[in-house]
Amino acid sequence: MSRTRIQWFHFTAPANFYDLAGRLIPAFALLSVILFAMGLYLGLWVAPPDYQQGDSYRIIYIHVPVAWMSMFLYVLMAIYAGIGLIWRIKMAEVMAKSIAPTGALFTFLALWTGALWGRPTWGVYWVWDARLTSELILLFLFLGYMALHAAIEDRQRAANASAVLALVGVVNVPIIYFSVQWWNTLHQGASITVTQAPTMATIMWVTILIMFLACWMYSIAVVLARARTEILERERRARWVQERLESEKP
Repeated sequence: MSRTRIQWFHFTAPANFYDLAGRLIPAFALLSVILFAMGLYLGLWVAPPDYQQGDSYRIIYIHVPVAWMSMFLYVLMAIYAGIGLIWRIKMAEVMAKSIAPTGALFTFLALWTGALWGRPTWGVYWVWDARLTSELILLFLFLGYMALHAAIEDRQRAANASAVLALVGVVNVPIIYFSVQWWNTLHQGASITVTQAPTMATIMWVTILIMFLACWMYSIAVVLARARTEILERERRARWVQERLESEKP
């Protein structure tokens, strides 16, 4: 077994993961604050108005990154849930459960900011557009995942049932992403893609990427913090938990 693999298995132990997460959270939290401040400053004061939408377009600096995060976090949650379901790795189950609330938050923000953007752009807050509807389904999937965990008392059965739902729901993610290409929708196409140069000013797409990184740093910090809480709940009778809690007392 390679040294890298040994180190990876080292951090699948709850006690080791708990300690590692505690060291990482402050760094990621600080990075998120710095990046959010940079992104909001560039988006609100430095980036020029859009030639068609004026200043109302500036909500994209929040809407686009949180929409990306909603999809990425769902896929990540499903991967962790699948690992926990197939290989019975407890920390994978912990991570999947910890990601769900943050994913639901970003999905809600994507829908909310999209509605605020839609009112001046389309004249209405909501239409049953393919992308909007599939994003709403994504929110229901996150909420359903969390509801299953809460409804089933047996922890392993709850993790298994939630994992199946998460894996089945992955099919919705490509539908969200490609909906503007597959159907005639009101929602505009992607301005930033992997295969083509951005179709917006440099300052605009740089700001979006900074805000996206800020969302990632925030997600890592919050998910790790939630995972630590979940570990303490699961391992509350373990001796190491009592030792850690005693050492963390002021």
